[in-house]
Amino acid sequence: MTKSRWKYFKQHKWLYLMLAVPIIFVLIWNYWPMYGVVIAFKDYSPAFGILGSPWVGLKHFKRFFHSYFFGNVMINTLRVSIYSLLVSIPLPIILALMFNEIRIKWFKSTAQTISYIPNFISVVVIVGMINFFFGTQNGAINTLLSAVGLKQIDFLGSPAWFPHLYVWSGIWQGVGWGTLIYTAAMSGIPQDQYEAAYLEGATRLQCIKNITIPAIMPTIVISAILATGGIMAVGFDKTYLLQNASNLSTSEVLSTYTYKVGIINGEYSFSAAVGLFNNIINFIMLFVVNKFAQKVGETSLW
Repeated sequence: MTKSRWKYFKQHKWLYLMLAVPIIFVLIWNYWPMYGVVIAFKDYSPAFGILGSPWVGLKHFKRFFHSYFFGNVMINTLRVSIYSLLVSIPLPIILALMFNEIRIKWFKSTAQTISYIPNFISVVVIVGMINFFFGTQNGAINTLLSAVGLKQIDFLGSPAWFPHLYVWSGIWQGVGWGTLIYTAAMSGIPQDQYEAAYLEGATRLQCIKNITIPAIMPTIVISAILATGGIMAVGFDKTYLLQNASNLSTSEVLSTYTYKVGIINGEYSFSAAVGLFNNIINFIMLFVVNKFAQKVGETSLW
């Protein structure tokens, strides 16, 4: 280390010390546990530990790939993930554009607050609300259908309804919070651009198309890349709580399958193999989408 760098380090030593705390935290809680991924290639036994358990190579991966449930689990996971991506990426942008066009400040702030309040509701409460509204016996919607003489719908027990309940309940919960990112990006657009456009006779839609959307496009691309990187990461908690014997054909995804086969049965190596496979697919998707964004535009993660 040169004298100038050492002098600079001494001048800002307390800042480096503050920075060291979160770095150490991340290393201990995020990176050190990754050592345990080696059990995916072993027949792990708590009695022998990670180092003492015998190596079995790709045994657990082959078992998963040849499993009877592999195709169904992968299709269910991709169905819910892609469905969620197609809806969750554009809707926050549309909602943020609508908020940006509201000129009454108190109404705008009130609407934004109402939209992102559901983000603070726990998943358990969300599932309880779904049961309240869509329950087969005493659900509010089925009660209303019976009152007007219509046939009740088995929302929670129907395999066809599970993806819709999962995705749209998530949209209701998170779309308002997602708009904050785009709203913040829109706040940095110089207002004189809009004023000049209005003087030239541009309409609001033309301003949105030619000023607002190009200005927030880097934010849209980054958000889309990050969302695509988690394409296989269907949430376990809500899926498991909404799951039942009737809708299992569409609700059994990688996370719930790993929990049932790997954790409940004590097959830790198998569950680690499935989880590692899941993460590898997510990383490949993140890498491919990022490269695609680099080629078609100027914005990417790296």
